[in-house]
Amino acid sequence: MRVKTGVVRRRRHKKVLKQARGFYSGRRKHFRKAKEQLERSLVYAYRDRKQKKRDFRKLWITRINAACRLNDISYSRFMHGLKLAGIELDRKILADMAMNEPAHFSKIVEKAKAAL
Repeated sequence: MRVKTGVVRRRRHKKVLKQARGFYSGRRKHFRKAKEQLERSLVYAYRDRKQKKRDFRKLWITRINAACRLNDISYSRFMHGLKLAGIELDRKILADMAMNEPAHFSKIVEKAKAAL
């Protein structure tokens, strides 16, 4: 018996074209181009979800380092001093303190220096 894929194909095409909304030109209108672009876009999305975490960690380290230099200590010595002092603050919190509460950050730096 011959089976035609009319309904199934239309549903599959509609699903892909719905996901391709917002793409430029034929990449949102033509099924084949939309499918190719969608596959590539999903790869980028997966990859960049991981990349985002790396980028934020880099930013936090840069901010902490800048604040440490203002307090006459290097980033690596500061982090080692925190570990010796038993202060368990993550880089996200430390970077936020360095930006928004420099006085509190200076106190933490003094504790880290004392532990060294």
